[in-house]
Amino acid sequence: MYIADQTWPDLGDYVAEESLAVVPLGSTEQHGPHLPLATDHLIAESLARAATERTGHLCTPTVNVGVSPHHRQFHGTMWVDAPQFRDYVESMTRNLAYHGIDRVVFVNAHGGNVQHLREVGRRLRDDGTMYAIEWMWDESIPDLVRELFDHPGPHGGPKETAMILHIARELVEEEKLNDARDGGTVDLSRDDVRKHGSRTFYDAIENSNNGVFGDQTDATPEAGATLFEAATDQLVALLEWLDAQPFSDLMAPAHVDPQPGERR
Repeated sequence: MYIADQTWPDLGDYVAEESLAVVPLGSTEQHGPHLPLATDHLIAESLARAATERTGHLCTPTVNVGVSPHHRQFHGTMWVDAPQFRDYVESMTRNLAYHGIDRVVFVNAHGGNVQHLREVGRRLRDDGTMYAIEWMWDESIPDLVRELFDHPGPHGGPKETAMILHIARELVEEEKLNDARDGGTVDLSRDDVRKHGSRTFYDAIENSNNGVFGDQTDATPEAGATLFEAATDQLVALLEWLDAQPFSDLMAPAHVDPQPGERR
């Protein structure tokens, strides 16, 4: 159920029976010479809409701009600073709580958002408002990703390319897949990305001239469909699990005994 398509009485009927919502989040940032800047938020929204259509749960509009300063050297990349991102997402999620939502899944498709969504989830749980967790599509199906691609790449690689070939093929410049591979970095595990155990880089351009990693030529629409269905299955399973949990079991455990001040 997509919230923006409903009337308020329809949503009243939903929150009278249900208390779970899905919030898709991504980014608007460079994804190499072959993929649109919309890549991450297209994937997040498509997965969120597909899973909630199957479960009947509530899906909010997508947060399209995320924490992406590490891609800023490439044209068109947009970002918000981390504190403002956290505060915005927290505020938006708290208004869901006002309407009766007490558990949320952040369907995320951008690595730069992960730690900040975890922090928002902690804030919301620590004050007893709700239980909110971050879910990253490729982390839900790591074995399948490794099975399909020798060099999946953490950004703009064949796994994301295949997903967009499935979701919005018209936005992929397929004639540039070779250029994406040859102008980027196929294997990020090479030794010169670290010095004596330290990550000495901050921005994508320091490790890839065109901003992407992996072998994009391995991507196909068929592989994208396989990834999409498998990730959707995982998200559906997560929603069904979360929906079944007693709210009290989702809140922070109590302080260990003896309780503070108990013996005074």
